Amino acid sequence: MPRPFDLLVIGDANPDVVVGPVPRTPEFGQREQLVDSGRLLMGGSAAITACGAARLGLRVAFAGRVGDDAAGAFVRTALAGRGVDVSALATDPELPTPLTTVLTHGADRAILTAPGCLAATGPQDVPDRLLAGARHVHAGSFFLMPRLARSLGEIFARARGHGAATSLDTNDDPGQRWDAELLGPVLKSTDFLLPNAAEARALAATLAPGSVEGAPEGTAEGAPESDGPGTGPASAAAALARLGPLVVVKDGAAGALAHDGEVLTRTPAVPADPVDTVGAGDSFDAGFIAAVLHGMDLPAALSFAAACGALSTRAHGGTAAQPTRDEARAAALTTRPGSHA
Repeated sequence: MPRPFDLLVIGDANPDVVVGPVPRTPEFGQREQLVDSGRLLMGGSAAITACGAARLGLRVAFAGRVGDDAAGAFVRTALAGRGVDVSALATDPELPTPLTTVLTHGADRAILTAPGCLAATGPQDVPDRLLAGARHVHAGSFFLMPRLARSLGEIFARARGHGAATSLDTNDDPGQRWDAELLGPVLKSTDFLLPNAAEARALAATLAPGSVEGAPEGTAEGAPESDGPGTGPASAAAALARLGPLVVVKDGAAGALAHDGEVLTRTPAVPADPVDTVGAGDSFDAGFIAAVLHGMDLPAALSFAAACGALSTRAHGGTAAQPTRDEARAAALTTRPGSHA
C-alpha cells in the first residue's frame, strides 16, 4: 500500500532575519549603521530541507515545535505555503518560536540564534503515524535540540522498522563539543550522514579520534590537490562511514563527495554566481534525498544534490530560489558525472 508521504523531516523551523552586508565587526555604543538589505525569511535547517524537497515534487511532512506567537504563525504559514504538511508541527504553550539573525559579509555569514522552544522539542513531537507513513525520515540541527537528540536513535530505529531510510544533517554545534556519546548511538540507525566539510572533520575528530590523520583518502579522478592523505574531508568521511552510515560531504567550490568506508565518490561543484548561500547545504540535503528516493545511483545523486545547493543561491534566503526537479536535472547535466575510487 502506498505511503502518504515520501519524506518526514524532523527538527528546527524558525524565521530568519537576514541583514547585510554588514561590517566585519559591527559597532556597538548604540550607533546606528545602514546596510543594503534586510529580509524576513523562512529558516531552520530542517525546515529549509523540507521546503526544498517539496519544491522537487516530494510529498513532505514536518514534525517539530514552534511557539504560540507571531513568529510561529509565520513559520506554519510559510511551510504550508510551500506544500509541506504541518499537521504535526506542535505549538508550545509557554516557550517562544526560535529566531535567527543572519549577518552577511561577502560570502561569509554570522548566525545568531535565540533557541526558544528548541530545547523542548522531543520525541513527543514525532507521531508514530508519520514514521510509519514516510519512505524516508530526515533530521536536522541535531545539537540545537538535546532532548530530541537523546531520543533520535530510537526514533530512527522505529522508522527503519517501518521500512524507511534515515538521514541526518547535524549542522554546527554551537558548543563545539560534538558529543560522541550523544551522536554515536544515532549513527547506528542512520543510513546517510550529510555534514559539510568542516562539520565532517569536527565529527571525525570526536567520534573517531586519531583516525583522520593518516587515514586513506581513496583516489578519485578530479580530487583537489589540497586534499592530501589524511588531511581532507575524504579522510573524515571515511572514518565516519566506518561507524555505519554512508557519509555525504558538502565541500563548497570543491563540489561534494561520498564515502561508504571503502569507496570514495566525488562530483564537482555546479557553477554558480551566488547572491546568498544561506540554506544551500539544506537544499543540497533535499536534493540528495529526492535523488535517492527516485532511484538515482550515487554519482548521479551527488550531482543532482550539488545542483540543488548551487541553484538555491540565486536569491536571498534559503527557500526563495530552490529549484524544481527539471531545473536541478538540467543543471546537473552541465557537470561531468561523479567518479568512483
